[in-house]
Amino acid sequence: MLKVENLHASVGDKEILRGINLEVKAGEVHAIMGPNGSGKSTLASVLAGNEKFTVTAGSVEYMGEDLMTLSIEERSRKGLFLGFQYPVEIPGVTMANFMKLAVNEHRKAKGLAPLTAAEYLRLMREKSAIVELDSKLTARSVNEGFSGGEKKKNEIFQMAMLDPKLAILDETDSGLDIDALRIVATGVTRLKREDNATVVITHYQRLLDYIVPDYVHVLYKGRIIYTGDKSLALKLEKEGYDWLINDYKEE
Repeated sequence: MLKVENLHASVGDKEILRGINLEVKAGEVHAIMGPNGSGKSTLASVLAGNEKFTVTAGSVEYMGEDLMTLSIEERSRKGLFLGFQYPVEIPGVTMANFMKLAVNEHRKAKGLAPLTAAEYLRLMREKSAIVELDSKLTARSVNEGFSGGEKKKNEIFQMAMLDPKLAILDETDSGLDIDALRIVATGVTRLKREDNATVVITHYQRLLDYIVPDYVHVLYKGRIIYTGDKSLALKLEKEGYDWLINDYKEE
């Protein structure tokens, strides 16, 4: 589904990604961990198409296509979703209208007719239940006045509505209390299927108590320096990153 080879990316004169190699197959969950400033959020942004970053080397293949040639909109229509660490507010645009436009644009790209009002309301009720999102929030402007937990629930609600092939969640657990974390993580787990995949970027092992990864990768100084299973996350929670970083030899 996703194959990243020797990916380098910079912002201005600063190189942040320095040779990322990563392969994600359908049905898999990958967790990416690492110290602050290691390039985790940059990787997510580059895959989503953030024009702030410049890809200087390497390749990314997504669903058999060169991802780097696709616009942000094309990536979204082809099933790539990014859950933001800091979801933005969109004053004056209700969640219901925002998502109706997004869902129907995706359907249009697939050659499907737009949902009727009744079909859309039924879908919205079904998907909001997954993350226990208060129905009153869908009548409000996107994320405006939402608590941190509500914003993160809203991100997973949007993910459920768009039904992506590849979801990249950038520190979705950041700032969540234990109840909100459980709800958000359980929502992600319920959306997992054999034909989709998820990349979870996180600092904390606690998220992985709910979202069980097939692989855990450690990102450091713009490179993946170690890969393991869920037990790696437990070890990192207990011992930190020093034992890996001290053994890491830069090329």
